[in-house]
Amino acid sequence: MSTFKELGLCAELLQAIEEQGYEHPMPVQEAVIPFLLNKEESADLVALAQTGTGKTAAYGLPILELMNISVEKDKALPKAVILSPTRELCIQISDDMEGFGKFLPNLTILPVYGGANIEPQIRALKAGVDIIVATPGRLVDLMKRGAADLSQIQYVVLDEADEMLSMGFQEELDAILEGVPEGHRTLLFSATMSQEIERIAQNYLKEKREIQVGSRNEGAEHVNHIYYMVHAKDKYLALKRVVDFYPRIYAIIFCRTRMETQEVADNLIRDGYNADALHGDLSQQQRDLTMQKFRKHRTQLLVATDVAARGLDVDDLTHVINYGMPDDVENYTHRSGRTGRAGKKGTSICIVNLREKSRIRQVEKVIQKQFEKGTLPEPREICSKQLYHVIDDIERVEVDEEEIAPFMDEVQKRWAWLDKDDLIKRVLSREFGRFLQYYANAPEIEAPSGSEKSGGKGSRRKDDHTPEEGYTRLFLNVGKIDKMYAREIMGLINTNVKGDKVEIGRIDLMKSFAFVEVKNEDADRVIKSMKHGVTIKGRSVVVDRSEPAPKGQGARGKRKASPGPSERGEKRSKEQGGRSKRKDAPSSTKKFEKADWMQFLHPEEGWARRRPKKK
Repeated sequence: MSTFKELGLCAELLQAIEEQGYEHPMPVQEAVIPFLLNKEESADLVALAQTGTGKTAAYGLPILELMNISVEKDKALPKAVILSPTRELCIQISDDMEGFGKFLPNLTILPVYGGANIEPQIRALKAGVDIIVATPGRLVDLMKRGAADLSQIQYVVLDEADEMLSMGFQEELDAILEGVPEGHRTLLFSATMSQEIERIAQNYLKEKREIQVGSRNEGAEHVNHIYYMVHAKDKYLALKRVVDFYPRIYAIIFCRTRMETQEVADNLIRDGYNADALHGDLSQQQRDLTMQKFRKHRTQLLVATDVAARGLDVDDLTHVINYGMPDDVENYTHRSGRTGRAGKKGTSICIVNLREKSRIRQVEKVIQKQFEKGTLPEPREICSKQLYHVIDDIERVEVDEEEIAPFMDEVQKRWAWLDKDDLIKRVLSREFGRFLQYYANAPEIEAPSGSEKSGGKGSRRKDDHTPEEGYTRLFLNVGKIDKMYAREIMGLINTNVKGDKVEIGRIDLMKSFAFVEVKNEDADRVIKSMKHGVTIKGRSVVVDRSEPAPKGQGARGKRKASPGPSERGEKRSKEQGGRSKRKDAPSSTKKFEKADWMQFLHPEEGWARRRPKKK
């Protein structure tokens, strides 16, 4: 195994690396750093490596090594620009780069992103910076104002470029790359090799070289993948059981929409969990505070949208929980890549209903890993786990005799009437009572045994396409046959609809058309913006409202202009192919009486005393 010194880095960078505790380069760093430091090599780069494998250091260290840092700060123009899709990732990259360049003289790195006051960013640029870390929209704004001069740029880094396209930043990327000089090098880093990445490489990179660590699109090496199949109405109950079964869990729970994210977080907080929400409706100050609390482990469960998957660089995550499957395999890869980092083990859990089962199979094929079908833990298992957790925590308490000595006499007098068993029961009831009370009468969660049926609140029939509350369902006359998938459709809409980004919810993809849910207030804006002049491969794109079908005529929904025979054929093929000949064996969790749990309070009947593991 090589060392950072053998890669040819200067003493200042080596000192910073050593101070941060790094001893040996990770595989992507070992492959990329020598390539970028080779003075005879001028090709652009496409580097494929999983999230959490050290990609920021792979491009950051050689850029710092090669850049000619200006001493005259009042005249310095940026030599490198690093683009990222989200504010969180922008801040994280900037912090990492500052850490790497800690001992380099006169180095200035500036993060610029939307949601923050632009005036301080303009003043900092005028004072002179060496490296800009930016989100595309804010950088274009600064360029238009004449504050960001890219005429001296030597390196352009596209970090998570596929996500930038899916978020509708195509025009911004074009404007930025047109504003940099011809002789620059473009470095593109991604966890997956999607169609978007291949298109970017073809359009923006010259004489490119591809460096690949691991197989294309494979899942993180140290991540286990588990899924639990439940009815849609039982998703939240299943989530609680999963969280309760792992007392020391430190996890991100991914949801599809901002509304769902806030709802799940609010419910968890209401039920006594240490949780918080992270989504686009929060102000930048709120998002920063939420992330700060989570990174410092003051928050145990972070409920987030997919946008957060691109900006969360958090150590020691034990789990990633998918509250339903994302639309794209790439999104799943980025979600699961948040855990199992730096050689540690992690677990990616999916809580899915029958409609999402096919996505599990799609992900398995792409990441080349098998999902384990899990059985939800029974109440007895959960309470046993929580009980032992309480016992271990009490046994691990370090007692400061001197500190508590002044209070011992009074405490012993107050508790003189309690014997040992009474005291144990009271301590456990205080620390453990919430779980006993909940699971004594916990509702049953039955595994689906066929097609999903309409049921309680939150469930949706297999053929029910009623939009989520607050959303409008739109029809688009493009589909899989046009190579238009979820990412492409999101990019198509956000590229052509001016103003604020359109929040897109559920996307149903068919062979020759698609249905997209957008916020009610955005529906007219989307239809109007895409009414004329939007084409795909020379064919005009049609966008219209999808009307619900009359009762008794199916729930697919219709639009003012009939979709034609292709939609009817799609419906037939889905219905014929959607039937399952095999039924999964039903399982249920049995209720139990609260009295059953008294066995846990008596050593000889319920459990053997366990000693804490020695550290």
